[in-house]
Amino acid sequence: MAAEFLPGNRLTLLNSGSEYFPELIRAIDGARHDVHLESYIFEDDATGRAVAAALSMAARRGVTVRVLVDGFGAREFADRLQPGLVAAGVQAMVYRPDIARFRLRRHRLRRLHRKLAVVDGEIAFVGGINVIDDLNTPYQIPPRYDYAVRVEGPLLAPIQQAQHRLWEIVLWAKLNRRYRVTRGVPTDLGPCGEQTAAFLVRDNILHRRDIEEAYLDAIGAAREDILVANAYFLPGRRFRRALHDAVKRGVRVVILLQGRIEYRLIHYATQALYGRLLGSGIRIFEYRRSFLHAKVAVIDRHWATVGSSNIDPFSLLLAREANIVVKDSLFAESLRESLDQAMRNGARELPVDSWKRLPWHSRLLRWASYNLVRIMVGIVGYGGKR
Repeated sequence: MAAEFLPGNRLTLLNSGSEYFPELIRAIDGARHDVHLESYIFEDDATGRAVAAALSMAARRGVTVRVLVDGFGAREFADRLQPGLVAAGVQAMVYRPDIARFRLRRHRLRRLHRKLAVVDGEIAFVGGINVIDDLNTPYQIPPRYDYAVRVEGPLLAPIQQAQHRLWEIVLWAKLNRRYRVTRGVPTDLGPCGEQTAAFLVRDNILHRRDIEEAYLDAIGAAREDILVANAYFLPGRRFRRALHDAVKRGVRVVILLQGRIEYRLIHYATQALYGRLLGSGIRIFEYRRSFLHAKVAVIDRHWATVGSSNIDPFSLLLAREANIVVKDSLFAESLRESLDQAMRNGARELPVDSWKRLPWHSRLLRWASYNLVRIMVGIVGYGGKR
C-alpha cells in the first residue's frame, strides 16, 4: 500500500532517551484528555518508574490513560508495574503474554515492537526508543543510542487510528469491554508546520510490507547517497539487490551497524553478508562506542525514516512495527549530521577484505548462523527468495 504523505507537520528529531523522555514526560504532565502509549519494553528501572509515575498522576487527575506493552519484551511488566498503574486508574494491557516460552511457533514471534505515544490528539512520539533507561544495557556499554520524533500536525490522525485499531483488537482477544475507546480520532487537524511526512505500520493483514516497500522505493530512486543505520540488519535478497543496483548507478551507500554483540545468532548471521556487501562497493561502519539501537535512514539528504523496524526477517515479516517517513531537507539533514557525528566519534569502517581476513572456522560459524536464521524463518512459515 502506497504511503500517504501529509503536509503541514512540525517534526522534532530526538536523539536517545536523554532528549526523548523529558519531552514525553512533559507532554504527559500537560495532558488534559487522554494519553495512549505503546512500547515493546517497559522496564522497572529509573526511567520506567518516572514514566509510570507521570502516567499514574495523569490518570488520577481524570485523564484517560492507556498503556499497551508486549508480553515478551515487557515480561516483568504485569508483576512489577501494571498493578500500580491500574490502581491509579490507568488502563494497562499486555499484548500476547509470553506463555510456553520455549516453543517456537509463528504467533509467538508476532510481537508488538512499536514505540508510540499520543497525548490529547495533539502531540505524538514515533521511534525506536523503548521505556527503558539509556544506561540499562545488559552485555553492552551504555548509553543506548537511538532516535524518536515528536510529531504535531495532520500526521496525528493516522497515528491515533493505528493505536485505536490495535487497542480494540487486543480488547476483543481478551474479551475486555471495560477499556473501550470512547473518544474519536479528530480528522480536521490543521497544519502547524511545513514538513511533509507519512506514517507507516507493518502488520500481518493489510500492511505486511509497507515499511519494506517504502525503503525499496526510496533506494530505487536514489541518485546521490544512501545512509542506513540499523541495529539488526539481515535484509532479504530484494533489499540487498536494491542496494547493489544503487551502487552500480553511482550512488554512495553507507551502512552503520551495531559493532557490539547482543544477540550472537543475528550478529554472526549479519556478518555472513559482509563479504558480498563490501565486494559490491557498499561501505560498512560498525558502531562500537556504545549500544546502537537505531532504525533510521537518510537518502539523498531529502528522504528520511525513523521508527521501530529493523531490517531483518523478524521486523519485516513478523512483528508489528511503526515508522515515520519524512520528505524534508531540513529534517533529513539534521538526522544525517547526527549520524555522521556518531560515525566520526564512535564507529570504525571495515576494510573491503575484512571477510577474507577471517579464519575459515570463523567464516563457517557466520554462514551457519545465517542459514540457521533462514531455517527458523522457514519454520514459522515465511521462506522464499526475499
